[in-house]
Amino acid sequence: MTDSTIEIRRLTKAYQRGGETLRVLDELDLHMDAGTFYALMGPSGSGKTTLLNLIGGLDVADTGDVIIGGENLSNYSGSQLARWRAENVGFVFQGFNLLPVLSARENVELPLMLSPLKKRERRAQAERALELVGLTDRMDHKPRELSGGQEQRVAIARAIATDPTLILADEPTGDLDRTTANQVLQLLQRLNRELKKTILMVTHDPEAAGYADKVIHLDKGKLGRIEDNRKLAGKA
Repeated sequence: MTDSTIEIRRLTKAYQRGGETLRVLDELDLHMDAGTFYALMGPSGSGKTTLLNLIGGLDVADTGDVIIGGENLSNYSGSQLARWRAENVGFVFQGFNLLPVLSARENVELPLMLSPLKKRERRAQAERALELVGLTDRMDHKPRELSGGQEQRVAIARAIATDPTLILADEPTGDLDRTTANQVLQLLQRLNRELKKTILMVTHDPEAAGYADKVIHLDKGKLGRIEDNRKLAGKA
C-alpha cells in the first residue's frame, strides 16, 4: 500500500451488553489524509479504540466502509485482513506487549517472521528499526532490563520493522511519566515528519494530542470537531 488515505463511510458498530445493544459508532463519516499525524480524543465509550481497531483490520464493522489506500477492508475475508495488516499496519499499545523471554532485537523481529526475509535479513532490519528509535545499545537487553520508555521505544521499533505506511497507537504514553511520554511522542512525530508515516493515536491527554497535526474528537460514536494544530501554531 503506497497510499494510506483513510475514508470512513457511514460506519456503524454495536455490541451486546447484558441484553442491551450498545451502538459504539453511529454512521460515522471521516476522511484522513495520508502522511498526517492524527490524535483521536473523546470521553470513555465514545468509540475511539473501536474505530482504531476497525481501521487496523482487527475488527469488522456491522455496516459501512473502511477504505484505506483505495482498498475497501469491509470486503475482505479474515485471512485477507490478516495479510493486509501484516503488510501495511504497525501497532503500538499502552502495555508495550513485549515478550519477556526475548531480547529487544528478538521482539522487533517477531512481525518479520511472517515475511519471506531470511534470518540474517530479519536481524538486520530489526537492528535498523532499533537504531531509528535510539536503542542501538539495548538490542540484547530483555524487557525487564529496560525502562518503561525504552520498552515503548522497542514496541515502536517493532511497529515500524515491516516499514508500514500506517501506524496505529492506542494510549502509547498512558503508562509513562511526563518526560518519558514527551520523548515517545517526539519519536512518533519524527516518524511522521521524516518517514512520512500516517499515524493515528488514541489519547486522553491534551498535551499528547498537541504533538499531532490534527485532533479528531468523537462523542457517542459520532464525529465532533476537528482541530488543526498546524494552523494554531501558524504552520499551515
